[in-house]
Amino acid sequence: MPIARFGPAGKPIGFNGDIDEIPRYLYGEGLDAFEYQAVRWGSRPQIAMSKAKSLKEESEKYNTKLSMHASYFINLSGREDVVKDSIERLKAALTAASWMGAYIVVFHPGYYGGRSHRDALDLCRQALKIIADWMEMENLSGIYLGLETTGKRSQLGSIDEVLELSISVPYARPVVDWAHLYARELGSIKDKDDIIAVLGKLEKVLGSDYVKKEMHCHYSRIEYGKSGEREHHNLDEKSYGPDFDTIAEALLEIGVNPTIICETPLLDIDAVKMKSIWRNLGGETLV
Repeated sequence: MPIARFGPAGKPIGFNGDIDEIPRYLYGEGLDAFEYQAVRWGSRPQIAMSKAKSLKEESEKYNTKLSMHASYFINLSGREDVVKDSIERLKAALTAASWMGAYIVVFHPGYYGGRSHRDALDLCRQALKIIADWMEMENLSGIYLGLETTGKRSQLGSIDEVLELSISVPYARPVVDWAHLYARELGSIKDKDDIIAVLGKLEKVLGSDYVKKEMHCHYSRIEYGKSGEREHHNLDEKSYGPDFDTIAEALLEIGVNPTIICETPLLDIDAVKMKSIWRNLGGETLV
Protein backbone atom coordinates (compact mmCIF):
# COMPACT_ATOMS: atom_id res chain seq x y z
CA MET A 1 0.00 0.00 0.00
CA PRO A 2 1.08 3.62 -0.53
CA ILE A 3 3.22 5.22 2.18
CA ALA A 4 2.64 8.84 3.28
CA ARG A 5 4.60 11.28 5.40
CA PHE A 6 2.80 13.86 7.52
CA GLY A 7 3.95 16.99 9.31
CA PRO A 8 3.17 20.64 10.10
CA ALA A 9 3.83 23.89 8.28
CA GLY A 10 5.86 25.55 11.02
CA LYS A 11 6.56 24.97 14.69
CA PRO A 12 4.21 22.51 16.38
CA ILE A 13 1.47 23.83 18.65
CA GLY A 14 2.80 24.10 22.19
CA PHE A 15 6.43 23.60 21.17
CA ASN A 16 8.80 26.03 22.92
CA GLY A 17 12.24 24.64 22.12
CA ASP A 18 14.91 25.49 19.56
CA ILE A 19 14.24 24.87 15.89
CA ASP A 20 16.66 21.93 15.76
CA GLU A 21 14.67 20.14 18.48
CA ILE A 22 11.57 19.91 16.29
CA PRO A 23 12.41 16.60 14.54
CA ARG A 24 12.63 14.78 17.88
CA TYR A 25 9.38 16.41 19.03
CA LEU A 26 7.57 15.40 15.84
CA TYR A 27 8.98 11.87 16.04
CA GLY A 28 7.39 11.61 19.47
CA GLU A 29 4.05 12.51 17.91
CA GLY A 30 4.46 9.97 15.12
CA LEU A 31 5.15 12.59 12.43
CA ASP A 32 7.99 12.57 9.92
CA ALA A 33 7.81 15.76 7.84
CA PHE A 34 8.38 19.42 8.66
CA GLU A 35 8.01 22.53 6.52
CA TYR A 36 10.26 25.30 7.84
CA GLN A 37 8.58 28.70 7.55
CA ALA A 38 10.79 31.38 5.96
CA VAL A 39 7.68 33.33 5.03
CA ARG A 40 8.86 36.77 6.23
CA TRP A 41 12.46 36.59 5.09
CA GLY A 42 14.16 39.27 3.06
CA SER A 43 17.23 38.93 0.88
CA ARG A 44 19.36 37.15 3.49
CA PRO A 45 18.83 33.89 5.40
CA GLN A 46 17.31 34.50 8.83
CA ILE A 47 18.80 31.37 10.34
CA ALA A 48 22.44 30.81 11.26
CA MET A 49 24.24 28.23 9.14
CA SER A 50 25.25 26.33 12.29
CA LYS A 51 21.64 26.10 13.49
CA ALA A 52 20.44 25.05 10.03
CA LYS A 53 23.06 22.30 9.89
CA SER A 54 22.05 21.14 13.35
CA LEU A 55 18.45 20.94 12.12
CA LYS A 56 19.67 18.83 9.21
CA GLU A 57 21.50 16.44 11.54
CA GLU A 58 18.47 16.03 13.78
CA SER A 59 16.18 15.54 10.77
CA GLU A 60 18.41 12.76 9.50
CA LYS A 61 18.53 11.19 12.97
CA TYR A 62 14.74 11.12 13.27
CA ASN A 63 14.00 10.52 9.56
CA THR A 64 12.14 13.81 9.18
CA LYS A 65 11.66 14.99 5.59
CA LEU A 66 12.41 18.72 5.49
CA SER A 67 10.89 21.29 3.18
CA MET A 68 10.80 25.09 3.33
CA HIS A 69 8.15 27.70 2.56
CA ALA A 70 9.78 30.84 1.17
CA SER A 71 8.64 34.44 1.62
CA TYR A 72 5.01 35.46 1.18
CA PHE A 73 6.35 38.60 -0.51
CA ILE A 74 7.53 36.88 -3.68
CA ASN A 75 5.98 38.10 -6.92
CA LEU A 76 7.79 36.92 -10.04
CA SER A 77 5.25 38.53 -12.37
CA GLY A 78 5.30 42.05 -10.91
CA ARG A 79 7.21 45.25 -11.68
CA GLU A 80 10.90 44.91 -12.52
CA ASP A 81 12.03 46.02 -9.04
CA VAL A 82 9.55 43.66 -7.37
CA VAL A 83 10.77 40.72 -9.43
CA LYS A 84 14.39 41.58 -8.61
CA ASP A 85 13.63 41.66 -4.87
CA SER A 86 11.64 38.43 -5.18
CA ILE A 87 14.55 36.66 -6.83
CA GLU A 88 16.81 37.70 -3.95
CA ARG A 89 14.28 36.40 -1.41
CA LEU A 90 14.18 33.07 -3.20
CA LYS A 91 17.98 32.90 -3.31
CA ALA A 92 18.08 33.43 0.47
CA ALA A 93 15.57 30.62 1.00
CA LEU A 94 17.39 28.26 -1.36
CA THR A 95 20.72 28.95 0.32
CA ALA A 96 19.35 28.16 3.77
CA ALA A 97 17.47 25.15 2.40
CA SER A 98 20.79 23.73 1.23
CA TRP A 99 22.23 24.17 4.73
CA MET A 100 19.35 22.36 6.44
CA GLY A 101 18.83 19.68 3.81
CA ALA A 102 15.35 20.76 2.72
CA TYR A 103 14.52 19.00 -0.52
CA ILE A 104 12.03 21.57 -1.85
CA VAL A 105 11.41 25.32 -1.40
CA VAL A 106 7.72 26.11 -1.75
CA PHE A 107 6.42 29.54 -2.80
CA HIS A 108 3.53 31.39 -4.43
CA PRO A 109 4.69 32.35 -7.94
CA GLY A 110 3.09 35.78 -8.30
CA TYR A 111 0.08 37.93 -9.20
CA TYR A 112 -1.56 38.87 -12.48
CA GLY A 113 -1.59 42.55 -11.49
CA GLY A 114 -3.60 43.76 -14.46
CA ARG A 115 -1.59 41.73 -16.96
CA SER A 116 -3.07 38.97 -19.06
CA HIS A 117 -2.61 35.53 -17.59
CA ARG A 118 -0.24 34.68 -20.45
CA ASP A 119 1.93 37.77 -19.94
CA ALA A 120 2.13 37.15 -16.19
CA LEU A 121 3.08 33.53 -16.81
CA ASP A 122 5.81 34.50 -19.27
CA LEU A 123 7.29 37.04 -16.83
CA CYS A 124 7.30 34.43 -14.08
CA ARG A 125 8.98 31.90 -16.35
CA GLN A 126 11.76 34.36 -17.21
CA ALA A 127 12.44 35.01 -13.52
CA LEU A 128 12.39 31.31 -12.68
CA LYS A 129 14.96 30.59 -15.38
CA ILE A 130 17.25 33.22 -13.84
CA ILE A 131 16.89 31.45 -10.50
CA ALA A 132 17.47 28.02 -12.07
CA ASP A 133 20.66 29.27 -13.75
CA TRP A 134 21.86 30.65 -10.41
CA MET A 135 21.06 27.32 -8.72
CA GLU A 136 23.19 25.54 -11.30
CA MET A 137 26.12 27.87 -10.65
CA GLU A 138 25.76 27.47 -6.88
CA ASN A 139 25.47 23.66 -7.08
CA LEU A 140 21.95 23.70 -5.63
CA SER A 141 20.51 21.35 -8.23
CA GLY A 142 19.38 18.91 -5.55
CA ILE A 143 16.59 21.25 -4.41
CA TYR A 144 13.23 21.61 -6.14
CA LEU A 145 11.50 24.93 -6.82
CA GLY A 146 8.05 24.18 -5.41
CA LEU A 147 5.41 26.10 -7.35
CA GLU A 148 2.37 26.15 -5.09
CA THR A 149 -1.16 26.24 -6.44
CA THR A 150 -2.64 29.48 -5.12
CA GLY A 151 -6.00 30.16 -3.52
CA LYS A 152 -6.85 33.67 -4.74
CA ARG A 153 -8.05 34.17 -8.29
CA SER A 154 -5.86 37.29 -8.54
CA GLN A 155 -2.77 35.11 -8.08
CA LEU A 156 -0.77 33.29 -10.70
CA GLY A 157 -0.92 29.64 -9.73
CA SER A 158 -3.68 27.55 -11.28
CA ILE A 159 -2.91 23.86 -11.69
CA ASP A 160 -2.40 24.40 -15.43
CA GLU A 161 -0.05 27.34 -14.84
CA VAL A 162 2.19 25.57 -12.35
CA LEU A 163 2.29 22.56 -14.67
CA GLU A 164 3.34 24.69 -17.63
CA LEU A 165 6.09 26.32 -15.58
CA SER A 166 7.24 22.96 -14.27
CA ILE A 167 7.89 21.52 -17.72
CA SER A 168 9.72 24.63 -18.95
CA VAL A 169 11.96 25.50 -15.98
CA PRO A 170 14.69 23.24 -14.54
CA TYR A 171 14.14 22.09 -10.94
CA ALA A 172 10.51 23.34 -10.89
CA ARG A 173 7.79 21.06 -9.49
CA PRO A 174 4.13 21.64 -8.65
CA VAL A 175 3.08 21.70 -5.02
CA VAL A 176 -0.63 20.96 -4.90
CA ASP A 177 -2.28 22.85 -2.08
CA TRP A 178 -5.63 21.07 -1.99
CA ALA A 179 -7.27 23.86 0.01
CA HIS A 180 -6.07 26.54 -2.41
CA LEU A 181 -7.19 24.50 -5.40
CA TYR A 182 -10.61 24.03 -3.80
CA ALA A 183 -10.95 27.75 -2.99
CA ARG A 184 -9.61 28.97 -6.33
CA GLU A 185 -12.15 26.82 -8.16
CA LEU A 186 -14.91 27.97 -5.78
CA GLY A 187 -15.49 24.56 -4.26
CA SER A 188 -15.83 22.65 -7.51
CA ILE A 189 -12.88 20.31 -6.87
CA LYS A 190 -14.26 18.29 -3.99
CA ASP A 191 -15.25 14.74 -5.00
CA LYS A 192 -12.92 11.79 -5.37
CA ASP A 193 -13.29 11.87 -9.14
CA ASP A 194 -12.30 15.57 -9.13
CA ILE A 195 -9.14 14.77 -7.16
CA ILE A 196 -8.33 11.83 -9.43
CA ALA A 197 -8.73 14.12 -12.46
CA VAL A 198 -6.14 16.52 -11.00
CA LEU A 199 -3.77 13.63 -10.32
CA GLY A 200 -4.33 12.36 -13.86
CA LYS A 201 -3.42 15.75 -15.28
CA LEU A 202 -0.22 15.81 -13.22
CA GLU A 203 0.68 12.29 -14.32
CA LYS A 204 0.02 13.02 -17.99
CA VAL A 205 2.35 16.03 -17.98
CA LEU A 206 5.05 15.03 -15.48
CA GLY A 207 4.89 11.25 -15.53
CA SER A 208 4.02 8.52 -13.08
CA ASP A 209 7.16 8.86 -10.95
CA TYR A 210 6.32 12.45 -9.98
CA VAL A 211 2.76 11.63 -8.95
CA LYS A 212 3.43 8.33 -7.22
CA LYS A 213 6.86 8.93 -5.67
CA GLU A 214 7.63 12.66 -5.44
CA MET A 215 4.35 14.44 -4.70
CA HIS A 216 4.57 17.21 -2.09
CA CYS A 217 1.24 18.73 -1.10
CA HIS A 218 -0.52 20.90 1.47
CA TYR A 219 -3.87 20.38 3.15
CA SER A 220 -6.28 22.45 5.21
CA ARG A 221 -9.99 23.08 5.28
CA ILE A 222 -10.66 26.52 3.86
CA GLU A 223 -13.25 29.27 3.62
CA TYR A 224 -13.64 31.03 0.28
CA GLY A 225 -15.61 33.80 -1.43
CA LYS A 226 -16.10 34.88 -5.02
CA SER A 227 -12.42 35.89 -5.25
CA GLY A 228 -11.16 32.62 -3.80
CA GLU A 229 -9.35 31.95 -0.53
CA ARG A 230 -10.38 33.72 2.67
CA GLU A 231 -9.26 31.74 5.73
CA HIS A 232 -7.86 28.33 6.68
CA HIS A 233 -9.83 26.16 9.10
CA ASN A 234 -9.21 23.10 11.26
CA LEU A 235 -9.77 19.50 10.25
CA ASP A 236 -12.83 19.09 12.48
CA GLU A 237 -14.61 22.17 11.05
CA LYS A 238 -16.57 20.09 8.58
CA SER A 239 -18.71 22.92 7.23
CA TYR A 240 -15.63 23.86 5.18
CA GLY A 241 -14.01 21.78 2.46
CA PRO A 242 -12.24 19.97 1.09
CA ASP A 243 -12.59 16.71 3.03
CA PHE A 244 -9.29 15.04 3.79
CA ASP A 245 -10.90 11.60 3.72
CA THR A 246 -11.86 12.14 0.08
CA ILE A 247 -8.39 13.34 -0.88
CA ALA A 248 -6.78 10.41 0.92
CA GLU A 249 -9.09 7.92 -0.81
CA ALA A 250 -8.11 9.35 -4.21
CA LEU A 251 -4.39 9.31 -3.41
CA LEU A 252 -4.62 5.71 -2.24
CA GLU A 253 -6.61 4.62 -5.28
CA ILE A 254 -4.01 6.05 -7.66
CA GLY A 255 -1.10 4.73 -5.58
CA VAL A 256 0.45 8.05 -4.52
CA ASN A 257 3.19 8.07 -1.85
CA PRO A 258 2.86 11.72 -0.76
CA THR A 259 4.42 14.10 1.70
CA ILE A 260 1.43 15.95 3.18
CA ILE A 261 2.00 19.19 5.07
CA CYS A 262 -0.81 20.28 7.38
CA GLU A 263 -1.65 24.00 7.16
CA THR A 264 -4.68 24.10 9.44
CA PRO A 265 -4.37 26.38 12.49
CA LEU A 266 -3.82 23.24 14.59
CA LEU A 267 -0.77 22.15 12.54
CA ASP A 268 0.76 19.03 14.12
CA ILE A 269 -2.40 18.20 16.07
CA ASP A 270 -4.37 17.89 12.84
CA ALA A 271 -1.43 16.24 11.08
CA VAL A 272 -1.67 13.40 13.60
CA LYS A 273 -5.41 13.10 12.88
CA MET A 274 -4.74 13.09 9.13
CA LYS A 275 -2.22 10.29 9.59
CA SER A 276 -4.84 8.30 11.50
CA ILE A 277 -7.37 8.79 8.69
CA TRP A 278 -4.79 7.66 6.13
CA ARG A 279 -4.02 4.52 8.09
CA ASN A 280 -7.69 3.74 8.70
CA LEU A 281 -8.24 3.87 4.94
CA GLY A 282 -5.49 1.31 4.42
CA GLY A 283 -2.50 3.55 3.79
CA GLU A 284 0.88 3.03 5.42
CA THR A 285 3.31 5.34 7.21
CA LEU A 286 6.94 5.06 8.27
CA VAL A 287 6.35 5.94 11.94
